[in-house]
Amino acid sequence: MRVSAPLVALATALLLAGGAHASPAAGNTDDLEKLLTERGLLRQISQAGQTARDKASDLVISAMGFLGVPYRLGGSSLETGFDCSGFVRAMYHETIGLMLPRTADQQAAATQEIDRSDLKPGDLVFFNTLRRAFSHVGIYVGDNKFIHSPKPGAQVRVEDMRVGYWSARFNGARRVEPLAIRF
Repeated sequence: MRVSAPLVALATALLLAGGAHASPAAGNTDDLEKLLTERGLLRQISQAGQTARDKASDLVISAMGFLGVPYRLGGSSLETGFDCSGFVRAMYHETIGLMLPRTADQQAAATQEIDRSDLKPGDLVFFNTLRRAFSHVGIYVGDNKFIHSPKPGAQVRVEDMRVGYWSARFNGARRVEPLAIRF
């Protein structure tokens, strides 16, 4: 198994935090991999990465189960319907157990900015739909698509971010980092 650069950085930090005295030479991932394997850290890192991927998959699958639920301004449940931020908030709370702030702009402020090219399923995508930044939010599902509760008279649906309307209004991407959520 080859160790990627982010795993090397994480592993080195874990080793230093754990009191490791010998540090592998910079760039020598074979020594690092051996040390990680001996300490059982490679398996733990791999499991942590898999857990994060599983949660993102669960979030997207759960969100897809709400396709067709009607839009409702201020709505945040299956019974009442959802507005965009209520939908995102409900999905994160029900699937991951994390309570995000209520409005799209608050959700943007409480999450970590990422580049559009770094989007992964479960990340948040924001749009300027009301002539103000971060006025609409959805959940990225992959392949340039996102799921959201769009507007009055519509229902929860999946849309392509490359379509002219959404492309012109794309406002940014954010990743939910549970330890960094600020209200």
